[in-house]
Amino acid sequence: MKKIITQIYETQTPVEAEQLIAIGVDHIGSVVISKVEWKLQSLKETMECIADATAKSSLIPLFSNLDIILRTLEYYQPDMVHFCEDLMLQNRVHGNCDHLLTLQEDVKKRFPEIKIMRSIPIAQPGMAQQVPTHELARLFQPFSDYFLTDTMLIKGDKDPFQQQPVEGFVGITGLTCDWNVAAELVKSGQIPVILAGGLAPDNVYDGILSVHPAGVDSCTGTNAVDSVGRSVRFKKDLEKVKQFIDETRRAEGVILNRQQRAHSP
Repeated sequence: MKKIITQIYETQTPVEAEQLIAIGVDHIGSVVISKVEWKLQSLKETMECIADATAKSSLIPLFSNLDIILRTLEYYQPDMVHFCEDLMLQNRVHGNCDHLLTLQEDVKKRFPEIKIMRSIPIAQPGMAQQVPTHELARLFQPFSDYFLTDTMLIKGDKDPFQQQPVEGFVGITGLTCDWNVAAELVKSGQIPVILAGGLAPDNVYDGILSVHPAGVDSCTGTNAVDSVGRSVRFKKDLEKVKQFIDETRRAEGVILNRQQRAHSP
Protein backbone atom coordinates (compact mmCIF):
# COMPACT_ATOMS: atom_id res chain seq x y z
CA MET A 1 0.00 0.00 0.00
CA LYS A 2 1.01 3.62 -0.51
CA LYS A 3 1.95 5.78 2.42
CA ILE A 4 -1.05 7.65 3.82
CA ILE A 5 -0.59 11.36 3.20
CA THR A 6 -0.68 13.69 6.19
CA GLN A 7 -1.84 17.20 5.37
CA ILE A 8 -1.85 20.08 7.85
CA TYR A 9 -3.46 23.53 7.48
CA GLU A 10 -3.10 26.56 8.00
CA THR A 11 0.60 27.48 7.93
CA GLN A 12 1.49 31.06 7.02
CA THR A 13 5.15 31.43 8.09
CA PRO A 14 8.42 29.75 7.07
CA VAL A 15 9.29 29.12 10.73
CA GLU A 16 6.19 27.01 11.28
CA ALA A 17 6.65 25.30 7.92
CA GLU A 18 10.14 24.23 8.96
CA GLN A 19 8.75 22.83 12.20
CA LEU A 20 6.11 20.80 10.35
CA ILE A 21 8.67 19.52 7.85
CA ALA A 22 10.91 18.40 10.71
CA ILE A 23 8.19 16.23 12.25
CA GLY A 24 7.24 14.60 8.96
CA VAL A 25 4.15 16.35 7.54
CA ASP A 26 3.67 15.44 3.87
CA HIS A 27 1.45 18.28 2.62
CA ILE A 28 1.65 21.73 4.25
CA GLY A 29 -1.30 23.97 3.47
CA SER A 30 -1.51 27.75 3.45
CA VAL A 31 -4.26 30.26 2.70
CA VAL A 32 -4.41 33.46 0.64
CA ILE A 33 -7.22 35.36 2.31
CA SER A 34 -7.54 38.54 0.24
CA LYS A 35 -7.88 39.01 -3.52
CA VAL A 36 -6.61 42.55 -2.97
CA GLU A 37 -3.61 41.89 -0.73
CA TRP A 38 -2.69 38.51 -2.21
CA LYS A 39 1.04 39.12 -2.52
CA LEU A 40 2.59 38.45 0.91
CA GLN A 41 6.34 38.11 1.41
CA SER A 42 6.04 35.85 4.46
CA LEU A 43 3.79 33.44 2.57
CA LYS A 44 6.15 33.51 -0.42
CA GLU A 45 9.00 32.54 1.91
CA THR A 46 6.82 29.76 3.34
CA MET A 47 6.31 28.29 -0.16
CA GLU A 48 10.03 28.54 -0.87
CA CYS A 49 10.86 26.80 2.41
CA ILE A 50 8.59 23.88 1.54
CA ALA A 51 9.95 23.71 -2.02
CA ASP A 52 13.42 23.04 -0.62
CA ALA A 53 12.13 20.06 1.42
CA THR A 54 10.51 16.71 0.74
CA ALA A 55 7.08 18.04 1.75
CA LYS A 56 4.58 19.47 -0.76
CA SER A 57 2.89 22.86 -0.53
CA SER A 58 -0.84 23.40 -0.93
CA LEU A 59 -2.39 26.83 -1.37
CA ILE A 60 -6.05 27.82 -0.86
CA PRO A 61 -7.16 31.06 -2.53
CA LEU A 62 -10.25 32.42 -0.77
CA PHE A 63 -11.49 33.95 -4.02
CA SER A 64 -12.48 32.63 -7.46
CA ASN A 65 -11.37 35.35 -9.87
CA LEU A 66 -9.41 33.58 -12.61
CA ASP A 67 -7.01 36.41 -13.40
CA ILE A 68 -6.04 36.93 -9.76
CA ILE A 69 -5.72 33.18 -9.17
CA LEU A 70 -3.39 32.81 -12.15
CA ARG A 71 -1.24 35.69 -10.90
CA THR A 72 -1.28 34.21 -7.39
CA LEU A 73 -0.10 30.82 -8.64
CA GLU A 74 2.59 32.42 -10.77
CA TYR A 75 3.87 34.31 -7.73
CA TYR A 76 3.79 31.51 -5.15
CA GLN A 77 4.43 28.44 -7.35
CA PRO A 78 2.81 25.91 -4.97
CA ASP A 79 2.80 22.19 -5.62
CA MET A 80 -1.00 22.16 -5.30
CA VAL A 81 -3.85 24.63 -5.48
CA HIS A 82 -6.80 23.74 -3.29
CA PHE A 83 -10.27 24.97 -4.23
CA CYS A 84 -12.87 24.75 -1.47
CA GLU A 85 -15.78 26.93 -2.58
CA ASP A 86 -19.25 26.14 -1.24
CA LEU A 87 -20.81 24.15 -4.10
CA MET A 88 -24.31 24.58 -2.64
CA LEU A 89 -24.50 28.33 -2.18
CA GLN A 90 -27.81 29.22 -0.51
CA ASN A 91 -29.00 25.65 -1.09
CA ARG A 92 -28.73 26.05 -4.88
CA VAL A 93 -27.11 22.76 -5.83
CA HIS A 94 -24.50 23.35 -8.54
CA GLY A 95 -25.23 27.06 -8.25
CA ASN A 96 -21.67 28.00 -9.19
CA CYS A 97 -20.25 24.75 -10.55
CA ASP A 98 -20.01 25.76 -14.23
CA HIS A 99 -17.80 28.71 -13.31
CA LEU A 100 -15.62 26.59 -11.03
CA LEU A 101 -15.25 23.77 -13.55
CA THR A 102 -14.06 26.30 -16.13
CA LEU A 103 -11.74 27.81 -13.53
CA GLN A 104 -10.09 24.47 -12.80
CA GLU A 105 -9.80 23.65 -16.50
CA ASP A 106 -8.12 27.00 -17.17
CA VAL A 107 -5.73 26.58 -14.23
CA LYS A 108 -4.76 23.10 -15.43
CA LYS A 109 -4.02 24.43 -18.94
CA ARG A 110 -1.93 27.33 -17.63
CA PHE A 111 -0.11 25.40 -14.87
CA PRO A 112 -0.10 21.68 -15.80
CA GLU A 113 2.61 21.06 -13.19
CA ILE A 114 0.41 22.25 -10.30
CA LYS A 115 -1.93 19.60 -8.89
CA ILE A 116 -5.55 20.59 -8.27
CA MET A 117 -7.31 19.59 -5.06
CA ARG A 118 -11.08 20.06 -4.87
CA SER A 119 -13.06 20.00 -1.64
CA ILE A 120 -16.15 17.84 -2.02
CA PRO A 121 -18.77 18.59 0.66
CA ILE A 122 -20.19 15.88 2.89
CA ALA A 123 -22.76 16.64 5.56
CA GLN A 124 -22.50 15.62 9.20
CA PRO A 125 -23.63 12.09 10.11
CA GLY A 126 -27.40 11.78 9.76
CA MET A 127 -27.63 14.65 7.25
CA ALA A 128 -25.81 13.06 4.30
CA GLN A 129 -28.89 12.91 2.06
CA GLN A 130 -28.96 16.71 1.92
CA VAL A 131 -25.73 16.97 -0.10
CA PRO A 132 -25.27 15.34 -3.56
CA THR A 133 -21.68 14.39 -2.79
CA HIS A 134 -21.23 11.73 -5.47
CA GLU A 135 -22.83 13.84 -8.19
CA LEU A 136 -20.52 16.72 -7.36
CA ALA A 137 -17.52 14.38 -7.40
CA ARG A 138 -18.44 13.11 -10.87
CA LEU A 139 -18.62 16.70 -12.13
CA PHE A 140 -15.19 17.69 -10.83
CA GLN A 141 -13.28 14.47 -11.35
CA PRO A 142 -12.04 15.32 -14.90
CA PHE A 143 -10.41 18.52 -13.62
CA SER A 144 -9.08 17.39 -10.23
CA ASP A 145 -6.01 15.48 -9.06
CA TYR A 146 -7.23 15.06 -5.46
CA PHE A 147 -10.56 15.24 -3.69
CA LEU A 148 -10.76 16.42 -0.10
CA THR A 149 -13.93 15.37 1.71
CA ASP A 150 -14.80 18.16 4.13
CA THR A 151 -17.76 18.80 6.39
CA MET A 152 -20.67 20.96 5.24
CA LEU A 153 -22.92 22.26 7.99
CA ILE A 154 -26.59 21.39 7.40
CA LYS A 155 -29.50 22.51 9.60
CA GLY A 156 -32.13 19.92 8.64
CA ASP A 157 -34.63 18.73 6.07
CA LYS A 158 -36.91 21.78 5.99
CA ASP A 159 -34.18 24.42 5.85
CA PRO A 160 -30.92 22.68 4.94
CA PHE A 161 -28.93 25.82 4.15
CA GLN A 162 -26.61 27.02 6.89
CA GLN A 163 -23.87 29.60 6.90
CA GLN A 164 -20.43 27.98 6.81
CA PRO A 165 -17.60 29.26 9.07
CA VAL A 166 -16.01 31.08 6.11
CA GLU A 167 -18.76 32.53 3.93
CA GLY A 168 -18.79 31.00 0.46
CA PHE A 169 -16.36 28.21 1.34
CA VAL A 170 -16.40 24.80 3.01
CA GLY A 171 -14.13 23.84 5.91
CA ILE A 172 -12.78 24.58 9.40
CA THR A 173 -16.00 23.45 11.08
CA GLY A 174 -14.18 21.26 13.61
CA LEU A 175 -16.85 18.60 12.97
CA THR A 176 -16.53 15.22 11.29
CA CYS A 177 -18.36 14.46 8.08
CA ASP A 178 -20.30 11.25 7.43
CA TRP A 179 -17.51 8.70 7.09
CA ASN A 180 -19.79 6.18 5.36
CA VAL A 181 -20.29 8.61 2.48
CA ALA A 182 -16.56 9.37 2.40
CA ALA A 183 -15.79 5.62 2.23
CA GLU A 184 -18.20 5.22 -0.69
CA LEU A 185 -16.43 8.05 -2.50
CA VAL A 186 -13.06 6.34 -1.95
CA LYS A 187 -14.41 3.10 -3.39
CA SER A 188 -16.15 4.66 -6.38
CA GLY A 189 -13.65 7.31 -7.39
CA GLN A 190 -10.57 7.08 -9.56
CA ILE A 191 -8.50 9.83 -7.97
CA PRO A 192 -6.99 10.01 -4.45
CA VAL A 193 -9.32 11.11 -1.66
CA ILE A 194 -8.06 12.96 1.42
CA LEU A 195 -10.33 12.75 4.45
CA ALA A 196 -10.89 16.02 6.31
CA GLY A 197 -13.40 17.51 8.71
CA GLY A 198 -12.77 17.59 12.44
CA LEU A 199 -9.83 15.19 12.34
CA ALA A 200 -7.54 15.28 15.37
CA PRO A 201 -5.12 12.91 17.11
CA ASP A 202 -7.97 11.22 18.98
CA ASN A 203 -10.05 10.24 15.92
CA VAL A 204 -7.79 10.08 12.87
CA TYR A 205 -7.00 6.38 13.54
CA ASP A 206 -10.68 5.45 13.46
CA GLY A 207 -11.26 7.69 10.44
CA ILE A 208 -8.57 5.93 8.44
CA LEU A 209 -9.80 2.45 9.31
CA SER A 210 -13.37 3.47 8.43
CA VAL A 211 -12.70 5.31 5.17
CA HIS A 212 -9.35 3.98 3.85
CA PRO A 213 -8.44 7.35 2.31
CA ALA A 214 -5.26 8.20 0.43
CA GLY A 215 -4.58 10.87 3.03
CA VAL A 216 -5.87 12.71 6.09
CA ASP A 217 -6.12 16.44 6.70
CA SER A 218 -6.24 18.44 9.92
CA CYS A 219 -6.70 22.11 10.65
CA THR A 220 -8.78 22.95 13.73
CA GLY A 221 -7.97 19.59 15.37
CA THR A 222 -4.24 20.37 15.47
CA ASN A 223 -4.45 24.11 16.13
CA ALA A 224 -3.22 25.73 19.29
CA VAL A 225 -5.97 26.86 21.67
CA ASP A 226 -6.45 30.02 23.67
CA SER A 227 -6.96 30.37 27.44
CA VAL A 228 -10.60 29.22 27.22
CA GLY A 229 -9.94 26.33 24.86
CA ARG A 230 -10.94 27.94 21.57
CA SER A 231 -9.03 27.00 18.44
CA VAL A 232 -6.54 29.66 17.28
CA ARG A 233 -6.34 30.02 13.52
CA PHE A 234 -2.92 30.04 11.83
CA LYS A 235 -1.09 28.62 14.86
CA LYS A 236 -0.34 24.93 15.19
CA ASP A 237 0.16 22.83 18.31
CA LEU A 238 3.22 20.84 17.30
CA GLU A 239 2.60 18.12 19.87
CA LYS A 240 -0.87 17.56 18.44
CA VAL A 241 0.59 17.39 14.95
CA LYS A 242 3.12 14.77 16.10
CA GLN A 243 0.35 12.71 17.68
CA PHE A 244 -1.73 13.08 14.51
CA ILE A 245 1.13 11.68 12.42
CA ASP A 246 1.79 8.86 14.90
CA GLU A 247 -1.86 7.81 14.85
CA THR A 248 -1.88 7.94 11.06
CA ARG A 249 1.14 5.65 10.88
CA ARG A 250 -0.44 3.31 13.45
CA ALA A 251 -3.56 2.97 11.30
CA GLU A 252 -1.39 2.55 8.23
CA GLY A 253 0.34 -0.39 9.92
CA VAL A 254 -2.98 -2.05 10.75
CA ILE A 255 -4.17 -1.77 7.14
CA LEU A 256 -0.87 -3.12 5.84
CA ASN A 257 -1.03 -6.12 8.19
CA ARG A 258 -4.58 -6.86 7.09
CA GLN A 259 -3.56 -6.72 3.44
CA GLN A 260 -0.59 -9.02 4.03
CA ARG A 261 -2.78 -11.55 5.86
CA ALA A 262 -5.37 -11.43 3.10
CA HIS A 263 -2.73 -12.29 0.47
CA SER A 264 -0.82 -14.89 2.49
CA PRO A 265 -1.28 -18.54 1.39
